[in-house]
Amino acid sequence: MEKKRDKKSISRRNFLKTAGAAAIVAAGLSTMPGRGDRKRSTAGDSEPSGEMTYRTNPKTGEKVSILGYGCMRWPTLYGSADDELDQEQVNRLVDYAIAHGVNYFDTSPAYCKGQSERVTGNALKRHPRDKFFIATKLSNFDPSTWSHDGSMKIYRHSFEALQVDYIDYYLLHGVGMGRDGMAELRAKYIDNDMLDFLLKEREAGRIRNLGFSYHGDIKVFDYLLSQHDRYKWDFVQIQMNYLDWRHAKEINPRNTNAEYLYGELASRGIPAVIMEPLLGGRLSKVHDHVVARLKQREPTQSVASWAFRFAGSYPDVLTVLSGMTYMEHLQDNVKTYSPLKPLTEEELGFLFDTADLMMQYPLIPCNDCKYCMPCPYGIDIPSILTHYNKCVNEGNVSEDVQAENYRRARRAFLVGYDRSVPKLRQANHCIGCRQCVPHCPQGIDIPGELHRIDGFVEKLKQGKL
Repeated sequence: MEKKRDKKSISRRNFLKTAGAAAIVAAGLSTMPGRGDRKRSTAGDSEPSGEMTYRTNPKTGEKVSILGYGCMRWPTLYGSADDELDQEQVNRLVDYAIAHGVNYFDTSPAYCKGQSERVTGNALKRHPRDKFFIATKLSNFDPSTWSHDGSMKIYRHSFEALQVDYIDYYLLHGVGMGRDGMAELRAKYIDNDMLDFLLKEREAGRIRNLGFSYHGDIKVFDYLLSQHDRYKWDFVQIQMNYLDWRHAKEINPRNTNAEYLYGELASRGIPAVIMEPLLGGRLSKVHDHVVARLKQREPTQSVASWAFRFAGSYPDVLTVLSGMTYMEHLQDNVKTYSPLKPLTEEELGFLFDTADLMMQYPLIPCNDCKYCMPCPYGIDIPSILTHYNKCVNEGNVSEDVQAENYRRARRAFLVGYDRSVPKLRQANHCIGCRQCVPHCPQGIDIPGELHRIDGFVEKLKQGKL
């Protein structure tokens, strides 16, 4: 049960006390090069003005870059039918990240259709082991892997793919994500003795820090924290951004507001690793009205930088993950955190007001994680939902035939839809089998959304909207 607390207790009135400069310094924020010493490049305006900001792991004393590299969205080879990853480009991204102070890399056996660990390991192997921390997960999503032997196979394969003999940060992946979160927690990690095994691996040093990533069922989150004295969690990975801080349950009733999640971890002194600071990219592709509002305030800063400053401003955040597919995204995020300029209380209030404004433009809460894929009927679910959200942000989802911009919006939606999603992979091919639904961390009724979008498309084609 989510505990009630003063809506402004952390968010506004006491923000400077909990996340101001003094508290952040006390939490171990520094701009020491530490692991991952910087090397200047000739990137011109893309170069940061200072050094990467670091946070201190309270257990080990190690300095962790506030920007963590999420390895879920590595670039693929152009024209590859099976989305083969581009190792050469991944190497360039990793090299730039390490040269500019990034030292935390988060992957999983489930990322990039099972390719991420191997490609990430290849890129990192080219650097000294003390220059990076690697995080990966026990991603035993398939019930066939819930047995001890099945889970052990996943665990051992991670060491082989990453080419390491110890893992810095190891997570139980996606706890609370299924229909019955507590039953799945027991089946995947407790009844099969895997959690006890991982605790022993931590004692032996093959795992340096043990934690879990949380998705969905608050009973699971609260239970695992209630067992902190037994498990002694070294960190917990949560979804946190300025929209989810208060509006997560409005976006999806199954989700939990980030204010509660962070507050529970901070009260126990458990460092938080932040995922989805951009809410699957949606906070970098906001409605035009919101872009104008943010740009008026900080004309030279990217829209995304507001979200990264928000996540990094809280003192018990160890690192903020970003799935940076392109060099320009990496460079922009490095600039934001080199060094981090924490939000002031007034800026935080401005950002929460912005979040309230954004709720006037509801989007489908898809994070483009691709856990719903592959669809057995070939539907490109993420691309369909992403195109719809893009059109909402650009004002190209209109149901008013008399609206001044209707003809332009209609054309933009239909032309963009055909360009983004091949016709054989569009929403009209969904038969409602619901095989995708249990795999969605956001609990989206995917068939329902696909049928709604298909109905909208048909009305646009027939001129009924």
